[in-house]
Amino acid sequence: MSLSPIADAAARRRTFAIISHPDAGKTTLTEKLLLFGGAIHLAGEVKAKGERRRARSDWMKIEQQRGISVTTSVMTFEYGGCTFNLLDTPGHEDFSEDTYRTLTAVDSAIMVLDAAKGIEPQTLKLFEVCRLRDIPIMTFINKLDREAKDPIELLDEIHDRLALDVAPMNWPIGMGQNFRGVFDLASRNVVLLTEGGGQGSEEVVPERSSSLGERVPASQLEELHEQLALVEGALPSFDLESYREGHLTPVFFGSALKNFGVRALLDGLGAYAPSPRPQPADQRTVEPGEDKVTGFVFKVQANMDPKHRDRVAFLRLCSGRFQRGMKLNMVRHGKPIAISSPIFFFAREREIAEEAFPGDIIGVPNHGQLRVGDTLSEGEPIRFTGIPNFAPEILMRVRLGDPMRAKHLKAALEDLAEEGVTQVFRPMIGAEWVVGVVGQLQLDVLKTRLDAEYNLPIDFESAPYITARWCDADDAKELDRFVQAKKASLASDRDGNPVYLARNNWDLNRVQEDFPKIRFTATRERH
Repeated sequence: MSLSPIADAAARRRTFAIISHPDAGKTTLTEKLLLFGGAIHLAGEVKAKGERRRARSDWMKIEQQRGISVTTSVMTFEYGGCTFNLLDTPGHEDFSEDTYRTLTAVDSAIMVLDAAKGIEPQTLKLFEVCRLRDIPIMTFINKLDREAKDPIELLDEIHDRLALDVAPMNWPIGMGQNFRGVFDLASRNVVLLTEGGGQGSEEVVPERSSSLGERVPASQLEELHEQLALVEGALPSFDLESYREGHLTPVFFGSALKNFGVRALLDGLGAYAPSPRPQPADQRTVEPGEDKVTGFVFKVQANMDPKHRDRVAFLRLCSGRFQRGMKLNMVRHGKPIAISSPIFFFAREREIAEEAFPGDIIGVPNHGQLRVGDTLSEGEPIRFTGIPNFAPEILMRVRLGDPMRAKHLKAALEDLAEEGVTQVFRPMIGAEWVVGVVGQLQLDVLKTRLDAEYNLPIDFESAPYITARWCDADDAKELDRFVQAKKASLASDRDGNPVYLARNNWDLNRVQEDFPKIRFTATRERH
């Protein structure tokens, strides 16, 4: 059965993120994937207008100073007949909320592990978010060219700590200085590491080739055959359905730095990773092959170009064929928006998007109309679900040096809250704003941006709260009674919803016991 043009274009999209602990090699792997996809011709350089430009997705000043990814970029490239949309997620442990929201916009993920360290805390946290959303995961065990854990031990760790079946797609021959390459379990060929660099750092040799014994020491080949007998006897072979359902992870071994194993990973992503999946909405599920355009905003970024104070909403397309100049309905307000200058991203580079299909990410420049969680639709007033705010883990009061600029501060904090940089709470009693973040680094970003972009130097002082909970009830009178009784501990979020600011766990438990008809929730859908 032939597919419609929209369904056919969607079937060729692979929209994915890379999740990892800081320093597992995510940035290097990202560069090498772009290299294989022809998006850059030397690692670290963009092929754009003949100039050599850095292909860095880390563009904000604070990122360049610290060498970490703070914001999320999108990189699009073509490979093997597919269009890949790579969403770069912040790997730093303090930036989990932006990362969590990015994972709402992907159909699959690559988990990068350092072969010497295995699963680290940040990887575990991000994996849990993928599990909540049933996102299929491929695993790339990186840095085999350095001393590493035993590969069987690494697979056991993935199986035991993540409760995932593991299916190795290749198997390493040696490690560190003795790393020779991998054995490909599907083709039964040996892929040898050569020191050519570039994309030609691999040489394929059939398993029964007479030259293999000259290239790899007999002791290593003997160890390989022993391990393969064990692995193929004890572990499941790759099962597409189990992978797509999120129960099994195919595992690739390699070294991004040496350009080794990256092609196999990319081939695997093209062959097995799901194309855009149906997306849950409040009234029904939206299928990618539908004619009408729909999409949701998962991120807003201001000042990507410091010369122009712009705001760009990152829109994940869920259905239909988008064309430049279309008018889409912004469901929250019920107002149409004409999208005249939509953009495709390549880290800092941009180009006008004439058309786009389900799975693609386009940037919509706007003056603050769009915010995280918004749905755009060609007509139907549906709202995509599953794009939450998370209860902050750090709450601080904002102290402004110049009280005459309080109105400016309100506007600036609301701007940054719409981007998802921070959550903003206004206590029902008292005048000082309280900001909530999931990590300390977000506070540094907030302070830096308020100063640089709004000329508002601020300081933080400790607020006596450990967390926040959104409050809701089926009975409006009961909610009102609660608000009147607990006003001193309540704030409003930017949408006017009541939020309970808990001083400690005992306080939170006590208020839940005293008001059993009130729901206290740690996440809230963004509307």
